[in-house]
Amino acid sequence: MQKQNSGKTDNNVLDRIQYFLVTPSNDNFRKSKGQLKPGIKKEDLDKYLSLIGREVLRERTPDLRELAQSLENIDKKHSTRQEDSQSTQLQNHDSASRSSSTINSMGASIIIELIEKGYLKDSQKWLSHKGFSTIGEKILTDMMKPLTSGENGLHETMIGGPGSVVLDSTKKFDYGNDLRMINVPKSLLNTLQRNAKGNRQIQLPLQINIDDFEEYETSRDVIVSLVYCIDLSSTMRYSSMFGDLSRIEAAKKALWGLFILNKKFFSSDSISVIGFGALASRISPRDIPYLRTFEPGGDFMHYTNYQAAFRLASKILIREGASNKRIVLITDGHPSACFIDHQKDHDDLISQRPYSHFYSPDIDTLQRVKNDQNLELDLHSGKLVYLCYRYRQVDEYIGKRTIAEAKKCRQNKIQIDTIMISEEDSLLAYVNEMEKTVKGRSYYINPGDIDKALLTDYLKNRRTIMRS
Repeated sequence: MQKQNSGKTDNNVLDRIQYFLVTPSNDNFRKSKGQLKPGIKKEDLDKYLSLIGREVLRERTPDLRELAQSLENIDKKHSTRQEDSQSTQLQNHDSASRSSSTINSMGASIIIELIEKGYLKDSQKWLSHKGFSTIGEKILTDMMKPLTSGENGLHETMIGGPGSVVLDSTKKFDYGNDLRMINVPKSLLNTLQRNAKGNRQIQLPLQINIDDFEEYETSRDVIVSLVYCIDLSSTMRYSSMFGDLSRIEAAKKALWGLFILNKKFFSSDSISVIGFGALASRISPRDIPYLRTFEPGGDFMHYTNYQAAFRLASKILIREGASNKRIVLITDGHPSACFIDHQKDHDDLISQRPYSHFYSPDIDTLQRVKNDQNLELDLHSGKLVYLCYRYRQVDEYIGKRTIAEAKKCRQNKIQIDTIMISEEDSLLAYVNEMEKTVKGRSYYINPGDIDKALLTDYLKNRRTIMRS
């Protein structure tokens, strides 16, 4: 989205939203331009942000046009409740006097103002950094209501940014970073050297350019490294009987709040996110709201490969170098895929099971997944995948290979915990077996309570680590 110097939103954004919301006759369009709300009240802003938080978590994220319609419906319901409290005569009078163009432009007006306030942006991923943080704070607050901060030993930090340990070395200043980290002597020296190279006479006050600034480098004093591995297999889209969120939507909501918790109270720790099906991909935490499950189809990405998640997570954790390393696997079922690392394993399976199914993604599939879901699939952990789904049971070969991979994580001092979110407990035995092998923990919880369970577990684990 292009903005003018005055800071006002480009009218093209309104034009595009209005085009879809109203019949674009010249008369209605001219009227809609003057109907932007003078200012959103705080109670209305909270209401809009709560709805935006629900909408962005959906399996298919709505575009700005659809979001505008949803926000408009909220105002319609609010207006209807106000009218119901009045007499029938006044209600009919108000309804008759309201023009259709005003109603239809209401949602677009809200979107424009939220863009101008910095909560949204005009792009496919329309949640801005400010919107992500603000809505995440609301989610975290809701998650923490049943908990008391004193019991959990929360400790808020005043230091922000990627690192908390200041080094002696410096680097070029990155515009937008903390100005307190600027190395003033080095920056002034750069200004003097720049003027000397240009054979300019040095005059006071010095004319400092942005390129002259240097900032101190920082490193992360990582105490705990966690990698959350989210199952993106097709069954994660199933709706829960315990609430209005599907399994994947409940998991995304919980991780969104956890990421905010980590940045706010434990800034020296590291949280990474991996999404996995038949293969795995590292995901930016700010893309958590936009995660989608894989579609069942010919590319077979909708299978569940724990090995892919464990291998990619191990690489991340070993590279982090923290003394406390942990993988939290969030899934609704059981592994139905594993890697084939050696030709001999492939040949043995074929001889024992002639109808075995193997899969290796082609270039077109990789590009499609990248374009549609913004996922860079990890092919370094393995390329050939063995697929075998068995109803309410785990294939013996896949089960053994998965537990063997979990043992490798244990050897690297990586703890694995599994959270199973499903209404079916028939597969919990395998999860328990795997966790018993690696001395981890397994949870079987209602999808409606996943946010509370993840938060409580995270904080309890923190207390254990801090005491040790």
